[in-house]
Amino acid sequence: MSDNLRSISITLVAEAKQVKRFTLTQWRIAELALGDQGPIALQLQLSMTERAAYRFNLTSSAPRLFVRAGFTGQAPQPDAITASQDVAAGWMDGEQQVLEALMPMAIQVWIESYLARHGEAPVEVRKKKRKGAGRAKEMPANEPPR
Repeated sequence: MSDNLRSISITLVAEAKQVKRFTLTQWRIAELALGDQGPIALQLQLSMTERAAYRFNLTSSAPRLFVRAGFTGQAPQPDAITASQDVAAGWMDGEQQVLEALMPMAIQVWIESYLARHGEAPVEVRKKKRKGAGRAKEMPANEPPR
């Protein structure tokens, strides 16, 4: 098995929520386990470009996994899983519903070892702008453009 790929089984459950006079069905992840024995099995694949996001997630008080589950307002159809909040945010920007669950300790240890093998993501350093850089210059009205 590759060092950046793990099977995760997911069990979803629907809950009825009362909002004023309306009843809504809200889905949540009831169980998340290693392996592909559950009703829904997805492949969690780690990516070198998301190492900073993995570290951010692991250092939070409650690391989470995020599951893309189809378009908002429809019955969930999970088709992808990630440990990166950045990826999950991109899914939500595309109007996808994203379910989340606490990350199992075994997955946390696996991601830690992945980061140890491949190194932490390089810290992004922004270049300092030169004074006045990026600003349009005013030209006298009688001078032709260059």
